[in-house]
Amino acid sequence: MKNKLVELQKRNNFSGTIIVKDSNGMNVELSSGYANRSDKLKNKQNTRYGIASGCKLFTAIAISQLVQAGKLSFEENLENTIDVVFPHWDDSITIHHLLTHTSGIPDYFDEEVLDDFEALWKETPMYILRRPADFLPLFQDKPMKGKPGERFHYNNAGYILLGLVVEKVSGQQFTDYVHEHIFQRAGMLNSGYFSFDALPARTAFGYIDEVDGSWRTNLYSLPIRGGSDGGAFVTAPDMIRFWHALIHHELLDESFTKKLLTPFVHEEDSTYYGYGIWIAKEPEGIVKYHMMGYDPGVNFHSAYYPTHEITFVACSNVSSGAYKVMEVLEEVINN
Repeated sequence: MKNKLVELQKRNNFSGTIIVKDSNGMNVELSSGYANRSDKLKNKQNTRYGIASGCKLFTAIAISQLVQAGKLSFEENLENTIDVVFPHWDDSITIHHLLTHTSGIPDYFDEEVLDDFEALWKETPMYILRRPADFLPLFQDKPMKGKPGERFHYNNAGYILLGLVVEKVSGQQFTDYVHEHIFQRAGMLNSGYFSFDALPARTAFGYIDEVDGSWRTNLYSLPIRGGSDGGAFVTAPDMIRFWHALIHHELLDESFTKKLLTPFVHEEDSTYYGYGIWIAKEPEGIVKYHMMGYDPGVNFHSAYYPTHEITFVACSNVSSGAYKVMEVLEEVINN
C-alpha cells in the first residue's frame, strides 16, 4: 500500500499529509509538498491543515453532547432555541432537520446553484466573518428552498445555525466549546479554529493553482475564521486521535455515538448522511464513515472503515488530490 501511495504522491504532485492505520499495527505516514512555497517549508506530520466542511462533524458532536446532557432535544424546534427572527421560514424546522441537511432553509452558498465560493466576498468582506452570527445577513431574510424533511439539500447555513444553538445552550463561544469538549477530550492538542490574520506556527498556507502555472494563497478566498460550518485546522495525527475517541465513546456515550452514526438520509447510490457525517452503506452493512471538505486551496478526506478497523486521513493544502488517495486505499482494501 505504501508504495502505491508514494507513487500517487509523485504522479499527482500531492501536497499534504497522509496517514493510514489499522488495528493490526499497519502505520503508513507520508508528507509531501510545501506548507509555505515562498520559503520552501515542507509539509510534515505535525503541519496544521484547513479541513473546510470536514469539521461539520465536530458541530454535530457538540449538539449531540448537549442533547446527551439533557439540555437540548434533536426534535426541538429551531425557533425555540435561538433568539433570531427568520421572517419567511417554516416554524417546524428542528435540530434534526439541520443536522441532516433536510431543513429546506436557504443557504448562503447554495452548491446546487453556485460553484465559485470566492465570489461571495465581493459584496461581503471575508474579514468580518469571525463568529456564526456574522453569517446571518447572508441568508436570514431569504425564502425557504423547500419543506422541512422533504429532501436532502447540502446546506452550510444549517450548520451556522447549529453553531448558534451550541452558543445559546452552552453559554460558550462555539469555537471555545469545541476546543474544550472535543479537541481537548480527544487529545487533539494541535488543532483549532485559527484566524488567517493570526495563524500559529506549523500551519500550511492553502494554495490555488492557476491555469497559467501561477499560484496564490487562499488568504482572501475564505472567511477569516472558521466556525460551525467549516474552517478548522487540524494535524493528520490529531484526526487519528479524533476517530479513536469517537469510535471508543470518549466524546459521546455508546447510544449517542450510535445515533450520530445512523444513516438517516439517503443521498444517492450507497451514500447516506448521519449527523454531520457521510456514510457508505452496502447490502452487507456499513463499510465507511467519512468526513470531507473542499474550499479554494483546501481539500480533505478522512474515513473509518469498521469492517477492517482502518483509519484514513488525507489533509491537503491545494484544491484537489485527497480523494484520489482515498480511491487507492479503497482499491487495496477491496482487493
